[in-house]
Amino acid sequence: MSSHPPPWSGHDQKTRLANLLLAAVPEEEYEGFRELLEAYPLRMRETLQEAEDPSDWVYFPTSGVISVLTVLDNGMMIEFATIGREGTTGVPAFLRTGLSNLAFISQLPGSSLRMRTKDFLAAIDRSPGFAAVIKLYAGTLLALVAQSAACNRAHHVDERCARWLLMVHDQTGGGAFPIPEEFLVQMLGVSRPAVELAVAALHEAGLIGYQKGVVTITDRLGLERAACECYAVVREQFRHLRD
Repeated sequence: MSSHPPPWSGHDQKTRLANLLLAAVPEEEYEGFRELLEAYPLRMRETLQEAEDPSDWVYFPTSGVISVLTVLDNGMMIEFATIGREGTTGVPAFLRTGLSNLAFISQLPGSSLRMRTKDFLAAIDRSPGFAAVIKLYAGTLLALVAQSAACNRAHHVDERCARWLLMVHDQTGGGAFPIPEEFLVQMLGVSRPAVELAVAALHEAGLIGYQKGVVTITDRLGLERAACECYAVVREQFRHLRD
């Protein structure tokens, strides 16, 4: 069971609106569980939930990125989804899956709102608008997972690296972001030399800057062209979610 430092106290309407899902909840329903949410900082590489641990908290990022990883018997962790301002870690709880081999790690620093899982499920049960929002997001996340599985099987590491960087860029709201090489190794599920070659290729093409573990997108359109088709598919899914 992972331990957590004391949370920040309170949150305002601006913080709530920074998360797409919470912003979509009808106001009268949101007021019914507003006091159950607390602001919580996302720290670099903090484990929010370990595999096989019960889910104590549900997080709604307002900035930063949480990675969803599957944990193998040998301890290797491979990412298959990222959660930013457009999502929540609450889908497994919503689906009542119980214990699983999933881990949640805050990979990029930022902020979030969180609530106890039991409070989240109680709010879902009494708030049909909130339940509808989470159900729609769950479908989007499952589509993302399916696309990621196909991508890992079918596409070159350079294309996958470009796709992943674009998704992080979207979820952080743009700007530079810290990405250590060992993090990319874990996220892409490939060797360090393969990651080094992929990053070097994108850098030499003038698509990204990479210095001291910090990535800057220097040619957004070019990076989209370098990414595999999966990026466009995933963004279309999230466009429907926003609509």
